[in-house]
Amino acid sequence: MEVKGFHLTYCSNIHPGESWEATFENLKKYISEVKDRLNVDQPFGIGLRLSHEASLVLEKAKQLTEFKNWLKSENAYVFTLNGFPYGDFHRTTVKDQVHFPDWTTTDRRDYTIRSFKILAELLPDGMDGGISTSPISYRHWFKSESALKAGMETATQHLLEVVAELIDIKNLTGKSLHLDIEPEPDGILENSDEMVWLFSDWLLPIGKPWLAEKLNISEEKAEEVLKDHIQVCYDVCHFAIVYEKPADTFSKFEKAGIKIGKIQISAALEALIPEEPQARDLVKVKLLPFEESTYLHQVVARKKDGSLQSYSDLPEALKILDNTNEEEWRIHFHVPVFLDNYGALASTQDQISIVLNEILKDPSLTNHLEVETYTWEVLPEDTRLSLGESISRELAWVIEKLN
Repeated sequence: MEVKGFHLTYCSNIHPGESWEATFENLKKYISEVKDRLNVDQPFGIGLRLSHEASLVLEKAKQLTEFKNWLKSENAYVFTLNGFPYGDFHRTTVKDQVHFPDWTTTDRRDYTIRSFKILAELLPDGMDGGISTSPISYRHWFKSESALKAGMETATQHLLEVVAELIDIKNLTGKSLHLDIEPEPDGILENSDEMVWLFSDWLLPIGKPWLAEKLNISEEKAEEVLKDHIQVCYDVCHFAIVYEKPADTFSKFEKAGIKIGKIQISAALEALIPEEPQARDLVKVKLLPFEESTYLHQVVARKKDGSLQSYSDLPEALKILDNTNEEEWRIHFHVPVFLDNYGALASTQDQISIVLNEILKDPSLTNHLEVETYTWEVLPEDTRLSLGESISRELAWVIEKLN
């Protein structure tokens, strides 16, 4: 739905199921309910999570036609896809495998191109569309500088091949599509400096001459085209975890000519580390339920001198909690956005408010907003609602902030 000129939705990765059948059933069940709860009478935007398995089915003419007819009957539209998780994302141990297959593989390239062809079919005329994706790979898979260099060379070529497909799609349909790379803790790209590095050291040096020759255009035009089709997905949770200030990050991207294709509205878990042992024990007790086996919950700690220390998962950080001199932990756990306090723990909800204020001041930053919460079990029992009610409450909170 459009709010203040922004297309706002929620990411359907909250719904379990990897098949297209399961994905479609969840959309049919929840989109209508959420619309009713929010009293939406305008076209309702959908942030579609489409797995590799589901994409192989939806690309077929029969399924695409059926889905497009359903969208029309529901007065709904698809403007963004979550193409980060390729395979299983629910009810299994995901951890670092959320990055697999990564951008060093043709599987990731082909899945992304297939998804873009589907999005081009679904996207309304006159609207840009984006797909968020992995930050190249998981950095701990690369054990040497030479391995990282080889991986980046291959990944860059695959990204450029996606750009070439997006240029063809635009020439054929007139629709402008962009790949939105999503920095994440322990990804090869996990902050704004590394996103700028991707462009300055890889995409532009390799991509400008490659695109210029392929398209018979100048290198200056090739840079413009490349930056149109590869953008950034700014996940508020992820950038909060690495303690970046939104205004500084947006300024850095603007200076580098990097566009923001999508902002994912999400909150990280936050823990202030008290000095008293008894109070510290309480924080540990409150954190233990978050030590779950499905996803990676990276921790970035801030020390008294402002320096940062990273932990690849929450259990690793908990081992040193008793003796650490760190003052604050920010934890990769997408907690509900409408709450800022969980007793002895808190969230980075304030960062969402700052980001929304920034885009209200400068709407040219992006026009795609997607709420991405997929952990509801952290809520106190007296505030837990059904899934449809929970999604609606998140969106209602964002709408209130925008208004």
